[in-house]
Amino acid sequence: MNLDIGGQERFSVGGDRLWSALNDPAVLARCIPGCRQMTPDGEDQFRVVLDLKVAAVGGSFTGMITLSDKQPPTNCRLTVTGAGTLGHGTGHATFSLAAEADGATAMRYSGQGEVGGAVVGVGQRMVRGVAQHLIGRFFTALRRELGEPAAAASA
Repeated sequence: MNLDIGGQERFSVGGDRLWSALNDPAVLARCIPGCRQMTPDGEDQFRVVLDLKVAAVGGSFTGMITLSDKQPPTNCRLTVTGAGTLGHGTGHATFSLAAEADGATAMRYSGQGEVGGAVVGVGQRMVRGVAQHLIGRFFTALRRELGEPAAAASA
């Protein structure tokens, strides 16, 4: 099953601070939903262990996250691969940061992924909803890391 994601988030912090947070493995480990472990495995590459629940089905996921095509402090590509008790998946996303006149930063992101295995059994609409929920949880945690209110504006 293919998934497409995309959107825009607005952060009240400057782009350099947001860039640093998005490239800090400790911050990412605290922000990625269900992240139990994140260990370096080369430059900008990390092994991850996630505990996730999709609908009534829960399980673990082991995989790799790679940051690439970096153009500090504005653009980066994130690639994820892995498998576990819920199935398997691969995907990539790009994000770009743009300064706004008031000192805030707009983040635009888009990506594609493909998932298979048991997780697809809960239905395509359900999986898309769960993906959006997990993205929302990531941004909520990132805002907390940056000291922003959880209800900051998103588009």
